[in-house]
Amino acid sequence: MEETEASLLHQFPLLLPQNRAKTVYEGFVTAQGRDFHLKILLPKDLQLKNARLLCSWQLRTILHGYHQIIQQRMKHSPDLMSFMMELKMILEVALKNKQEIHALPPPPQYYSRLIEEIGILGWDKLVYANSCFSTIKLKAEDASGREHLITLELKAKYPAESPDCFVDFPVSFSVSWTPQSSIVSIHSQFLAALESLKTFWDAMDEIDEKTWVLEPEKPTRSATARRIAVGNNASIHIEVDPRHPTMLPECCFLGADHVVKPLGIKLSRNIHLWDPENTLLQNLKDVLEIDFPARAILEKSDFSMDCGICYAYQLDGAIPDQVCDNPQCGQPFHQICLYEWLRGLQTSRQSFNILFGECPYCSKPITLKMSGRKP
Repeated sequence: MEETEASLLHQFPLLLPQNRAKTVYEGFVTAQGRDFHLKILLPKDLQLKNARLLCSWQLRTILHGYHQIIQQRMKHSPDLMSFMMELKMILEVALKNKQEIHALPPPPQYYSRLIEEIGILGWDKLVYANSCFSTIKLKAEDASGREHLITLELKAKYPAESPDCFVDFPVSFSVSWTPQSSIVSIHSQFLAALESLKTFWDAMDEIDEKTWVLEPEKPTRSATARRIAVGNNASIHIEVDPRHPTMLPECCFLGADHVVKPLGIKLSRNIHLWDPENTLLQNLKDVLEIDFPARAILEKSDFSMDCGICYAYQLDGAIPDQVCDNPQCGQPFHQICLYEWLRGLQTSRQSFNILFGECPYCSKPITLKMSGRKP
C-alpha cells in the first residue's frame, strides 16, 4: 500500500489526497506539457470499480468519445496508480486525435434540422442548449409526476452519428439509433425507460418520505442504497435491485449487537412473509416487526447520532457507524475516531483485524472490526 502511494506521488505529484481516509483525490494530470484538473471519489473500500471521476470542462471536452473505455479501465484497474497510468495514456491519444476540436462548425442544415426537431418535440421540453447547440438538455415527467433530465451531446455529423446520452438512472441507458432517428425518438425512448423504473422510484420515494434516511443525505435518482434509522442508535442498510424493487433487498444491520441481533433473527424467521405485491417499506415493516420512526420523532427523542469523540455528525462524508454494545450506553462513533481513540490507549490490544479496548463513555469493553486497511 505504501509503495503504491509513493509511486502515485512520484508519477502524479499534482494529484493529492484530500482527506485522511484517502477516499478523495484532487489535482492535475499532465499530458503533452499541459495540466488538466480532475477529482476522483473512492468508496470506503477504495475499490476503483465503484469510484467516480469528475473532470474539468476542458478535460471532459478532450476525452469526449472515450467515456466507455475510461469506465472499463476504472472497473478493471487494481488500484488508483494503475488507473491513473491508463487515464494518462488515453489522454495522450485523445490529444493527438483531437484535430476536430479546431474543425469548422457544423453546416447550416445541422441547425435547421435541430430547430425543426425541437419544434416537433415541443420547446417546453427544452431545458438548456449551449451557444452552438452541441449540448442540449431535455425534460420529461414520469407517471408519478417526477421530473427527469436527459443530456444530449451531439456530434458535427448528426444525425449520421448517434448523440451521447447522459441520464440519472440506476441502470444503463442506451438508445436505438439510425441516421433517420431524431431527438424526438430519443425522448420517446427516455419516456419508456422512465416508465420501466417507476416502481423502483416509487419504492425509494416512500422510504425517503416516511423514514429517516441517514445516507445518502441527498439521494440521486441513480442511488440504489439507503441507510435507514431504526432507533436506539441502530440502522439498516439496504441495497435495492432497480429491476426488481419489490423483492427482498440486500440488508445489513449497523449498531450495538443487543439491538441489531434480534432484527437479524426476525429477518431470518419472517422471510417467508415477504410479499412482492406489497411495497418495499411495508414488507420491511412486516418482516422486521417494526415501525420505522420518522425523522421528526427521532429528533425529539434522545436519539443521538453525533460521534461521542469528535462531537460531529459527518466527518469527511462519513457518519457514525460504530456503537457501544453496552445497553446503558449505546454511544455512536465514527470508525476513524474510535480507531484513533483505541490506538491511543495503553490497555487496548489488537488481534488480527479487531481492536479491543474500552468505550470512551462507559469504560465497558468495546471492539472495532477493521477492514483489510486502516480506517
